[in-house]
Amino acid sequence: SVEAAHGRAPAMATGIKVTNPDNFVFTYQGDGDLASIGMAEIVHAAARGWPITVIFINNGNYGMTGGQMAPTTLLGQKTTTSPLGRTPQANGFPIRVAEMLAQLDGPAYIARVSLDSPVNIRKAKSAMRKAFNAQVRGIGFSLVECLSTCPTNWKLTPVESMERVRKEVMPYFPLGEFKVVEGVL
Repeated sequence: SVEAAHGRAPAMATGIKVTNPDNFVFTYQGDGDLASIGMAEIVHAAARGWPITVIFINNGNYGMTGGQMAPTTLLGQKTTTSPLGRTPQANGFPIRVAEMLAQLDGPAYIARVSLDSPVNIRKAKSAMRKAFNAQVRGIGFSLVECLSTCPTNWKLTPVESMERVRKEVMPYFPLGEFKVVEGVL
């Protein structure tokens, strides 16, 4: 395993894949990492289409550094840096990364899943299998966005957090496959 600077994992993963094309290469990134600090890196990695896989955890905040607002923070959601809640006037709208990347020519597989229930976790495993297969078959870039909870920063119980994902997060970030090119199994 290799550790990259925050936001730079797609660039590093691309470099590893280019120099070691037989290696299996994937990144695991949160929304602050991928959709904020690393937005340029993820867009260009997807556009290049190199067969790497990205697992993207969307919990609507910088979950490991104090709960700051992320590009995926929902409107009205309170964070340590938006204590009155995110507003479009002050902070813009949340970014739908899967939909944005699916518009590029390089990706082979782009999906959004949720980790809120056993049924959805099984679907997430299936999506990850497709993403990994796209890489193994050399078809192109793949990304699976996983809607996840953050009970600590959301100040909710784990059960309440799962319910919030279903009632608030999924309506804004709908589940599904946004791009599946021929040959992805």
